[in-house]
Amino acid sequence: MADSSPLYLGFDLSTQQLKGIAVTSDLRVSYEAVFDFDADASGFDITKGVMTNEAEREVFAPVAMWLQAVDTVLQSLKSKGIDFGRVMGLSGAGQQHGSVYWNKEGEYALKNLDKDQTLQSQLDGAFSYPYSPNWQDASTQEQCDIFDRHLGDEAQLAINTGSKAHHRFTGPQILRFRTKHAEEYRKTSRISLVSSFLASIFLGRIAPIDISDVCGMNLWDVQAGKYNEKLLALAAGTSDTSHLRSKLGDIPEDGGGSFGEVSPYFVQRFGFNSSCKIIPFTGDNPSTILALPLRPLDAMVSLGTSTTFLMSTPHYKPDPAVHFFNHPTTPGLYMFMLCYKNGGLAREQIRDSLPSNLPDPSDPWSLFNHHATHTPPLGCPTPISPLKLALYFPRPEIVPNVPAGTYRFTYTPRTPTTPPSLSTTTSSWSLPQDDCRAILESQLLSLRLRSRNIVAPPHPNPHSLPPQPRRIYLVGGAAQNPAIAKLAGEILGGAEGVYRLDVGGNACALGSAYKAVWAVERGPGESFESLIGERWREEEFTKKVAEGYDEELYREYEKGVEALEVVEEEVLRGERVEVGTSGAGQVG
Repeated sequence: MADSSPLYLGFDLSTQQLKGIAVTSDLRVSYEAVFDFDADASGFDITKGVMTNEAEREVFAPVAMWLQAVDTVLQSLKSKGIDFGRVMGLSGAGQQHGSVYWNKEGEYALKNLDKDQTLQSQLDGAFSYPYSPNWQDASTQEQCDIFDRHLGDEAQLAINTGSKAHHRFTGPQILRFRTKHAEEYRKTSRISLVSSFLASIFLGRIAPIDISDVCGMNLWDVQAGKYNEKLLALAAGTSDTSHLRSKLGDIPEDGGGSFGEVSPYFVQRFGFNSSCKIIPFTGDNPSTILALPLRPLDAMVSLGTSTTFLMSTPHYKPDPAVHFFNHPTTPGLYMFMLCYKNGGLAREQIRDSLPSNLPDPSDPWSLFNHHATHTPPLGCPTPISPLKLALYFPRPEIVPNVPAGTYRFTYTPRTPTTPPSLSTTTSSWSLPQDDCRAILESQLLSLRLRSRNIVAPPHPNPHSLPPQPRRIYLVGGAAQNPAIAKLAGEILGGAEGVYRLDVGGNACALGSAYKAVWAVERGPGESFESLIGERWREEEFTKKVAEGYDEELYREYEKGVEALEVVEEEVLRGERVEVGTSGAGQVG
């Protein structure tokens, strides 16, 4: 007898791939398919999923390529035996901050698709501009400067929108698009984010932007729950914001509220159930936290080439150095995010500077890990020794905003009788051995420094433990490294320990599928965390890899947080002075 139990689809439209995953009500993966843009797309001159215009620092993707990917992924799932008639809900994730510009003809075509033709063949001309600016785009520095000043300064912009202005954010991108491509902007009837673009395809009409993804635009007032009129006027170029507002559409507040049923095109072409619900599609980072599912005060540290820190928190305390988004499913919660360009590359450079005689020849990190775990905290052999801190940036960093370089210091904390002192001398450093612990400490201390205002005591009794994450979850390739896990617990705390999370490479798509399950099967008032938390099989995806909070070490590293603030300010001051004396700018 054929299986008739419900299935739920989750999609992830990332920079280099489109993934589709089908899960059951108990969250087990039944089918999956992947379309790799470089390997599988035809007719597009792309590299790593994008096209570039180096002269203007533009990075963008052809929207028609994504249509080709949707066609192919659905055909692939069908060839693997999926019965689309079982699919009762679907959702998705899109690379954040990208924008898609529809024309009126496209809106009409979307509602009148012919089941005998592909999406690409029918919608290739649906856009006033055939490309979507990618999150790597860096062409909007002028527009970012204007946005940062428009409400007073970047701190005020962050208070209102959750972030200071960033090149990739949609508000600055629209401002540039309106001025550079004036005719295309005039012909634009609707503007989607990548997530709502993909939702629109399945819905058969332009879908609203999601309550979480809208926070990546520098246009949405997070606390007011509406677009900021001053910022809309800036992007629109007029005090009459009605035209831009109509292009963007309304923002529904319920992250699990259905947009409606799947387009008849998919019912007729692929055999979808006509009752299949389209659930709000969100950004890739919000969707990632749904794959855990992350509970309030849990922290996720993604350890790849770059480093990303994610927390679900009830505390809205924006700062220009971080990002705040509305939580994609749970009103009253926010998603706190830190993004660093430098992560694995910096650690690898130090590893490769070490002698080649490895304690364990099968593990290229064995000597690095030995030095990292056998060097005393903060490089202090005695309680009165100066602290050793350094910043390691093979690439220009955004947190803090400084050029590439290695910056080593020794720091003597303040005492009742002496002020603190900072020195660039490295005579007490044993190089490159001391770098092994210092690189991990600098990266983890930066996370602690910038998250300390949003964490809270993880247990009801506020006097039992200092504010810290409840659990630390490590993801990405470096999550396998025991030295990183050990120091993460010592520096960040983690009242219940440090865990490695492994859901494969499908976290965004899984988070989307889980969201669809919750949205369709939830009871009245049932939260995402409650429904998915009860069904999620923690033992299959997580493993405790290190102890967390250690009172003595946690208190010791408070000195490191203090020192890192001083070190970063010194490096920033040096950059400001250098800029000021070179004639390239003003001392800031």
